[in-house]
Amino acid sequence: MADDWIQKSIKHPGRTTNYMRNRYGDSAFNKDGTIKDSYLKKAAKTAKTQSMKSAINEALTLHKIDD
Repeated sequence: MADDWIQKSIKHPGRTTNYMRNRYGDSAFNKDGTIKDSYLKKAAKTAKTQSMKSAINEALTLHKIDD
């Protein structure tokens, strides 16, 4: 019940994954399909729209929680 906020906070699942695959290709992903932190940090600096920046920052936050 306490982890339900994570599912509610993700408005468009797969949005960041699709952006990373289009921008950087398969090199941005680990073998298990997760996005590499180094590519997320790089994308956070180069994203053009504020909404994409916030989606990438949310992915970075979720990576920190997961570790």
